[in-house]
Amino acid sequence: MKIKTKYVCQACGFEAVRWMGRCSQCGEWNTLQEEIQREAHKTPPGHMARAGLIMVPVQEGPLPVEAIQNYAIERLDLGIEELNRVLGGGLVPGTMVLLAGDPGIGKSTLLLQAAAKAAGQWPGVWYVTGEESVQQVKLRATRMGCNPANLWLWAQTDMDQILARMAEDQPSLVIIDSIQTMFTSELESTPGSVGQIRECTAKLALLAKGLHIPVIIVGHVTKEGSIAGPRVLEHMVDTVLYFEGERHYPYRILRAVKNRFGSTFEIGVFEMCDQGLQQVLNPSMAFLAERPTAAPGSVIAGCMEGTRPMLAEVQALVSPSTLAQPRRVVNGTDYNRVNMILAVLEKRVGLKLGNQDIYVNIAGGIRLQEPAMDLPIAMAVASSFKNRPAREDMAIMGEIGLAGEVRPVSYPEKRAAEAAKLGLTRILAPRGTRAKIKTSGIEILEAGTLIELLALGLEKKEKYTSLMSDA
Repeated sequence: MKIKTKYVCQACGFEAVRWMGRCSQCGEWNTLQEEIQREAHKTPPGHMARAGLIMVPVQEGPLPVEAIQNYAIERLDLGIEELNRVLGGGLVPGTMVLLAGDPGIGKSTLLLQAAAKAAGQWPGVWYVTGEESVQQVKLRATRMGCNPANLWLWAQTDMDQILARMAEDQPSLVIIDSIQTMFTSELESTPGSVGQIRECTAKLALLAKGLHIPVIIVGHVTKEGSIAGPRVLEHMVDTVLYFEGERHYPYRILRAVKNRFGSTFEIGVFEMCDQGLQQVLNPSMAFLAERPTAAPGSVIAGCMEGTRPMLAEVQALVSPSTLAQPRRVVNGTDYNRVNMILAVLEKRVGLKLGNQDIYVNIAGGIRLQEPAMDLPIAMAVASSFKNRPAREDMAIMGEIGLAGEVRPVSYPEKRAAEAAKLGLTRILAPRGTRAKIKTSGIEILEAGTLIELLALGLEKKEKYTSLMSDA
């Protein structure tokens, strides 16, 4: 039976039998996308749903909650602690995971390592590649020492053939690298088009959930940093992971932005080495390893990423500008948030920053955007502007209000414990934090306003002079 297709405008829903550059109903350009024209009231016999060439059984009707088996407790251990942390403890059977990231960031390397670890304890792990030959994947696997017997490599882009073999063999884990290279013969459009991506993902999800096979798919990103393809792709999967990092830094951050079986905004930290990606189990120590001492403009921020406390170095450089419009350069955090902090420092504290070039950077190539970064950024800017370093062995955390007040943040006890683990002895935090922290060996300095914060956090001028003379 021939499959009929139609072209649907994504702006107004207008349907056409052929593609047009401009929708004749709403007038929008390049909004018509190819879709399969499904016939209504054609439910397959025996309550079966079609996934490509495979008929997958579906539930006949509602069931009482006590009668439903809980597959979520039987998680698949991928053998990489940082990856398991981001996924919420491992892969749930039948889950669909989308991994996205810039080209060359290490997506294929991470998944090949995870596949090799999983194959060491689970039978039938598939790595399906549409971008490389099996010889190329084997070469990379040999270099990283990933050669378990239960790891199967397959260079294939026909989704119908992949689904047929999955239904027949029912592997323990399937990795698709990448979804933009897959196609189904039911559509005439080329691989990577919106219709192909959506249809291939829908068929894969139907089979994976019907047979309880966990699937990880790789997605490309556009030059703007968003996942390529239709936005509905992110809604069709259970978990969306972003693999990010600066090319000139060895550290990579795996971040969960959607997770139906775990915490969102959880992160895992990796370091790119010759043998592949190595886990960084103590990222705070790694990010603070080269921090200078007694340097104006450098402070330690106590932040939270998901459920993980982490310390990072915030750097700021304030210098008189020779331009009519002073520069504002921000790396690793939100640009608009930094501008708001600068406005509060000028209005409420009296720092004349309007004629200054200001540079703010999060050391190590990581990106942090939570509200607790407000006080460290304000302290770093004030420290550089006044040319006075922040107090040694001190972590800072807190949010800033537009009136110049400082506000508390969540999980202060976890942040303080992480600071104590790295040998820090002081915490500069909003008023009322001391009662929430039970960590021994930590001195809690509290401030209610930005003016109090700067008075407590910056070294005295005479002490700073003695520090420089000793150096």
